[in-house]
Amino acid sequence: MADGSDSEEPWPDNEEKFYNDAKEYWSSINPTVDGMLGGFEKISPTDINGSKAFLRPFLKVGKGTTNNHRALDCGSGIGRITKRLLLPMFDTVDMVEQCQKFLDSARGFIGEQSSRVDQLICSGLQDFTPEEGRYDVIWSQWVLGHLTDEHLVNFFKRCKKGLAPNGIMIVKDNVSGSSETQFDDIDSSFTRSKDSYVRAMMNAGMTILKEEKQKGFPKGLYSVWMFALK
Repeated sequence: MADGSDSEEPWPDNEEKFYNDAKEYWSSINPTVDGMLGGFEKISPTDINGSKAFLRPFLKVGKGTTNNHRALDCGSGIGRITKRLLLPMFDTVDMVEQCQKFLDSARGFIGEQSSRVDQLICSGLQDFTPEEGRYDVIWSQWVLGHLTDEHLVNFFKRCKKGLAPNGIMIVKDNVSGSSETQFDDIDSSFTRSKDSYVRAMMNAGMTILKEEKQKGFPKGLYSVWMFALK
């Protein structure tokens, strides 16, 4: 999350190592909000408020066309976004997360509303296929850097098929300050340029409905952009 653009990180040797290193990193992280946010728990309220303001106009409750029946939280961790953003706005939420330890902590963290969390799916996004036509909103935040370029495009294609009529996908992620993709060998993730994300979305046949920069984060962090796709 912090902008480490001045450092030169070694690029992954191969795809298997790239995914295994990320899995090992996250398995070492405590199942807390601070753990999910890499020590930046303090930004969570600003993050959630920005997401809510971006999403609401697309929903019928905000005079848009998208239903609020079922959402999917991609790379959900313990359910910070599920609890604070999606459950207050949707009837039911599914969560997909590759670290079983985080899913095991999710219902306890979410609390009394956890009965409205339906499926807890343990999977990396490179291996996950949403059920066709199931979701009004697919939310993906701070996780797509853990996919290779090819897997990113294919994941977008699968998500497009997973959307219900008038459904949308929201991508919210770090964006590098240059035109180049940066690699972090600590958590084995890419930070892509905004153009790189847009290219992947276009290559997957997605239409960008809206894009907006998250405001109010501390200096020294990567810029964070939100995209609404269909």
